[in-house]
Amino acid sequence: MTDLTFFISAFVTLFVVIDPIGMAPVFVALTQGQSAARRRAIAVRACVLAFLILALFGVAGEAVLGFVGITMPAFRIAGGLLLFLTALEMLFERRTKRRASSAEEATEEAFDEAEEPDPSVFPLAVPLIAGPGAIASMILLTGRAPGSIDVIGIHVVMALVICLVLGMFLISGAIERGLGVTGVSVVTRVLGMLLAALSVQFVLDGLAGAGVFG
Repeated sequence: MTDLTFFISAFVTLFVVIDPIGMAPVFVALTQGQSAARRRAIAVRACVLAFLILALFGVAGEAVLGFVGITMPAFRIAGGLLLFLTALEMLFERRTKRRASSAEEATEEAFDEAEEPDPSVFPLAVPLIAGPGAIASMILLTGRAPGSIDVIGIHVVMALVICLVLGMFLISGAIERGLGVTGVSVVTRVLGMLLAALSVQFVLDGLAGAGVFG
């Protein structure tokens, strides 16, 4: 039987990498102005997709990337570039302006709903929840697991962390009401800067992994 400390280590690793607490204000910024029902749908969809993606990489490991000829450094660089685009939108509030423009042009609720962007797949599921760091962690953790039962245990731990992310998403409405419009705007810009820095770090890690720096 695997030492309990192995699973505790796996939980701490995935918790720090995915950061459920830090995901809450990001979710607020990405779903600002949307209805509670739509937020719940986005939250559930993002978490389910993230779980499936991480489970896929946990089971198949590097073979998934190797099958299409993609290395982990290349994956880190791509994820960083995609995340940087999201950071730019948050910094310059392009999402807010786009939603305001759509609201003025729309006259029916159904049309508004259809035009509303859905961030559940990108950037929530990928690369914020199931990002390069989380994927790499799953590959490394399952690679260290002694047996198949331990691999299942790691996936249970990962599912627990994803559930924590979902819980933080579901209370994001209360967070938004507490911050107010001005507070959300400030948090959005601050998080945009942090996401920009994180995206650059992903790219630098990818370049370092590819041997560009030496």
